[in-house]
Amino acid sequence: MALHVNESSENYLETILILSKSLPVVRSVDIATELGFKKSSVSIAMKNLREKDYITVSDAGFISLTPSGKEIAEMIYERHELFTNWLISLGVNEATAAEDACKMEHVISKESFEAIKKSILPLH
Repeated sequence: MALHVNESSENYLETILILSKSLPVVRSVDIATELGFKKSSVSIAMKNLREKDYITVSDAGFISLTPSGKEIAEMIYERHELFTNWLISLGVNEATAAEDACKMEHVISKESFEAIKKSILPLH
């Protein structure tokens, strides 16, 4: 299934996934704090993600990923982790590796990512 989501939406979904691993509930304010964005910007993004059925928001304001939202978030997170660790293993400092991984994770095709993953993982 081809999932077409813009980079901003991918970042939000990935952030929700990451926050959900460490927080009992995820709220817009948590996302705003994590990303350094205004709460109003996050609220607009959450409305868009809700309309696309990538997230649900409870009456109390708790944000959860839907199955399609979680699929996208996990794909982006996997790419981020793999690229970050790969670049670090090549001698790139951790901050630069994470920053570059953030750019790479959104633009690479699924085919190319799978090929890189296959070539990298035997090394680990």
